[in-house]
Amino acid sequence: MKVLYKDLIYLLSCAVNGITPDTAKVQAMDLERLYRLAKFHTVRGAVCIALKRAGVQDKHFDQAYKKAVRKNIYLDMERLAIISDFEKQGIWYMPLKGSVLKDLYPENGMREMADNDMLYDADKQQKVMEIMLGHGYTAESVGVSHHDVYMKPPVLNFELHTALFSSAHAEPLYRYYADIKRLLIKDDGKNYGYHFSDEDFYIFMTAHEWKHYNGSGTGIRSLLDCYVYCKVKGDALDWDYITEQCKQLEIADFEQERRRLALKVFSSDTLPDLSDSEAELLMYYLTAGTYGTFDNAIKKKLKDQSKLSFWVHSIFIPRKQMAASVPFTAKSPLLYPVGIFGRTFRVMLFKQDKIKQTIKAVKKYGK
Repeated sequence: MKVLYKDLIYLLSCAVNGITPDTAKVQAMDLERLYRLAKFHTVRGAVCIALKRAGVQDKHFDQAYKKAVRKNIYLDMERLAIISDFEKQGIWYMPLKGSVLKDLYPENGMREMADNDMLYDADKQQKVMEIMLGHGYTAESVGVSHHDVYMKPPVLNFELHTALFSSAHAEPLYRYYADIKRLLIKDDGKNYGYHFSDEDFYIFMTAHEWKHYNGSGTGIRSLLDCYVYCKVKGDALDWDYITEQCKQLEIADFEQERRRLALKVFSSDTLPDLSDSEAELLMYYLTAGTYGTFDNAIKKKLKDQSKLSFWVHSIFIPRKQMAASVPFTAKSPLLYPVGIFGRTFRVMLFKQDKIKQTIKAVKKYGK
């Protein structure tokens, strides 16, 4: 494993476990390259905190950390303001992912956030859009997929989910979360706010991570999230329930392998010996970055099919996926060919760079 990767893991382990890194060891690190890697994985805040404990200052890390703290505070304030309007308008809601996870980390700014994710009542989509526009947001995408995107410069980004998974995702995930209300617990002191049990939050966190892992990949922050969650909540969790639900989602093996690796890698500031399969899994996290890579997505798709099959399936996508991409095709099966033409034309016209990337990756990984 590259020294740079080991340095990143060492500093992240120190950050979340309250360990002061060895100053001499940190001073010998290539901080410029480390910064680029930490940015790739969205963990600059955690690394900065570890550097400061060692008495090492770096202006790039320091600026990134201060921005992360400010953004977290800003996102929290905006979420509370929007939730207040949801309460007034009778719209049920539940914060998701990073907005919950960040509060489990030892210090503010240690867990960076890109956006605010929240599940809400799909029947109130129009009313929600009016609320968001009233708060100064621009509706970037509403009703196109299972989540709506709202933006407000310079840094505010909300992803408001009408569902946790769409029909375009793996069928076990879509089926399991189709009746989401059965899993929700009402917030104390709120009329319309909900939350998951600790077990169900972990299960969804795992399912969401698996979706990315099985697609374009996911980075070391996901593994760190798992470690922090288990460190804070693990002893009190009903693991039998978690295992049973993960079996229904068909991600039980992934959950166990990922959790075992997270605990092994981050429990100490000394990286332990890993089995070949553990080392391979860790490298997948380290090379994917926060949002995965395009190459990973193509490589996964080409694993069990030929180049010709890949192109055919890329054009003639399943009807459910087509309906998510071109909504009007859901009205009738007869509109599917129109959807194929429209979607292909749109890709060729507006996504030429993506086509070039795809051709290059298919040549590289295709059979």
